[in-house]
Amino acid sequence: MPAPIDLFILALTILLPLAWYFRDSLPIIGGRSKAGGAGSGGAAGIGKKGAVEEGDPRDFVGKMERGKKRCAMFYGSQTGTAEEYALRLAKEAKTRFGLSSLVCDPEEYDFANLDTVPSDCAIFFSVATYGEGEPTDNAQPFMDFLMDPSVEFSMGGSTLENLHYVVFGLGNKTYAYYNEVARKIDNRLAELGAKRIGERGEGDDDKSMEEDYLGWKDSMWEKFSEVLGVEEGGAGDVADFAVTEVTTLPAEKVYHGELSPRALLATASGASTPIGSYDAKNPYPAPVLASKELFTVGGERNCVHIEFDVTGSGMTYQHGDHVGVWPSNPDTEVDRMLHILGLASDERRHAVVTIESLDPALAKVPFPTPATYDAIFRHYLDISAVASRQTLAFLARYAPTEEAREKLTRWGTNRDAYVAEVDGPCLKLAEVLQAAVGDSLEPPFSSTPWPIPFDRMISVVPRLQPRYYSISSSSKLHPSTIHVTAVVLKYQTPPSSVLKHEPRWVFGLSTNFILNVSRASSGANTPVEGQAQSTLGVPQNVTMHKTPQYRLAGPRGHYVRENVYRVPIHVRRSTFRLPTSPKVPVIMIGPGTGVAPFRGFVQERVALARKAIEKNGPDALAEWAPMYLFYGCRKSNEDFLYKDEWPTYEQELKGKLRMKVAFSREDRNADGSKVYVQDLLWNERDDLAPLILEKRAYVYICGDAKSMAKSVEEKLARMLGAAKGGSAEVEGAKEVKLLKDRNRLLSDVWS
Repeated sequence: MPAPIDLFILALTILLPLAWYFRDSLPIIGGRSKAGGAGSGGAAGIGKKGAVEEGDPRDFVGKMERGKKRCAMFYGSQTGTAEEYALRLAKEAKTRFGLSSLVCDPEEYDFANLDTVPSDCAIFFSVATYGEGEPTDNAQPFMDFLMDPSVEFSMGGSTLENLHYVVFGLGNKTYAYYNEVARKIDNRLAELGAKRIGERGEGDDDKSMEEDYLGWKDSMWEKFSEVLGVEEGGAGDVADFAVTEVTTLPAEKVYHGELSPRALLATASGASTPIGSYDAKNPYPAPVLASKELFTVGGERNCVHIEFDVTGSGMTYQHGDHVGVWPSNPDTEVDRMLHILGLASDERRHAVVTIESLDPALAKVPFPTPATYDAIFRHYLDISAVASRQTLAFLARYAPTEEAREKLTRWGTNRDAYVAEVDGPCLKLAEVLQAAVGDSLEPPFSSTPWPIPFDRMISVVPRLQPRYYSISSSSKLHPSTIHVTAVVLKYQTPPSSVLKHEPRWVFGLSTNFILNVSRASSGANTPVEGQAQSTLGVPQNVTMHKTPQYRLAGPRGHYVRENVYRVPIHVRRSTFRLPTSPKVPVIMIGPGTGVAPFRGFVQERVALARKAIEKNGPDALAEWAPMYLFYGCRKSNEDFLYKDEWPTYEQELKGKLRMKVAFSREDRNADGSKVYVQDLLWNERDDLAPLILEKRAYVYICGDAKSMAKSVEEKLARMLGAAKGGSAEVEGAKEVKLLKDRNRLLSDVWS
């Protein structure tokens, strides 16, 4: 028989959750009485009064009215860029016209009341196009509502004749559906009777999103002034944030690079991992289980294979998903920025600041605080990005010399000068500030200090964002690890007068961070100046003599424990998936690291094959359709990724995997030109066209968007057009469009 204490504990276990769930109905614990009404003076009356004061949290029009906002900026953002442009538009509305705005995530609001937006207000849409013409995740509900053929608004009608709107789209011209989401929103709103202010803005990430934005906004604001009847006088240089240095906070409440409050709680208490579920707002510090160099070219080029251990984290993934890796800024760039702002001493760099937004609707504090200056520049602000033209024009007012002011003004207003002297050599913001006053860009730094208020730096430097990589493994074979395949970005820029016409090497932020982690976790030292220059592939005469080095220990040394290195990661879901049935043919095209997701695809089928053979015997795969993999690299003995694995996969799949490899530095076409994946695709056209047209094959493209993906689609159109007895331009293009419309041609490409 259970003891009384056991029964008591059991009762508490049942009753406490029930009491919490029904807390609003139980007066004894502070809920409202059933008898209490709006006028009873009880809790219900207080609650309803609060609701009246606060309004429906999903009613953006009500929020605009209560806050006296004339604009609402909605952003459809997957990586933060569209949100950044929405914030910029809101800030410009304030500085040009003194107008206050809401900056809104569309996922948090209802849009049935678009028909109640006052005609002297404007709604802005800063929206990215993701994947194959798709809206970002947070914009999907809005798009579903707006595109509904039977859409009905709050006043009972289906027109928006009251609404003035602005659209700025973020896209990439190498994709087939360039700025599709912005165009759909624009066309649909116009169809419903709304009136666009100015031209639709379209930014091309393949070339220069920034230049497209700058070229569009001024004429839009002129029209905005005319339509809304506001005059441009501006509020001038208005602060967005109040920054206060503090000295009395407990050490465990100060952020040193932690990416979430839960991460701070874990690191401050010495716990091994952050608390709670893991996502983009609370990344998981995953231990590095293994890593290796995939290229065999003596270090001239690097490609890292790295495996993250997610055991016990609750994180899951599927083949085709992406993993977000959160890098930090390299030591040199952190020191450079701290020197320029006069914060380089140990005492100053570790000083703690709290930051408060002076207008939370316009400018959110972009990172957790209180934090140290060092942590802010190392982990939170993207000081490794190329300085933007608008930022340089803004910071010219703080130049310490007249000559520096003139240079920054010229770079900020003269596009040709900016392209030649800043964008061409890929100068980071701190490097531009050094160059403007004539300081050396090489450490050790003795930089001229710039009197830039710290709050302005927070306003103009964007938040450091995760970098996304296609997962190169299958969770069916590797349920507790996530594999990443990354070519390390390092390249030489054209000579620049700013750098005295000397050559300059640029190193990608995230891939060199991964390279540092890989070398450290495998016990190799990170190369430094004077060591193994040939291993880096960097000639001795360049101006940057060493690869970037990073403080890999992370906040409070949390990312290194007992020689195990950790990297903050999270998983982003994708629609880049295999068909569920192995009887559907698959054609995969992925040269270089474009093969990464297809390694996951093949592993997925290997896991399925093992189960099928175990259950049904050695002939279980007889009716499976073929999997074609078209892969390309330079040379068979240098950069053939996972060269030793593919024969094993082919064997396990009983010949269903058919791999075709192009070695561009070894093979030649009949006309003497180099052989690429699109050439191999064309050579197999007699087998592939029937699979696509008759067997409903799925086609996947991963890798370079600018040339490879475009060439592959051209070959597909030519192949399918010929198979249909027509031309590539008519019949072929029609078939390619059908494949895309039916989600049988899927791309995961980048510029």
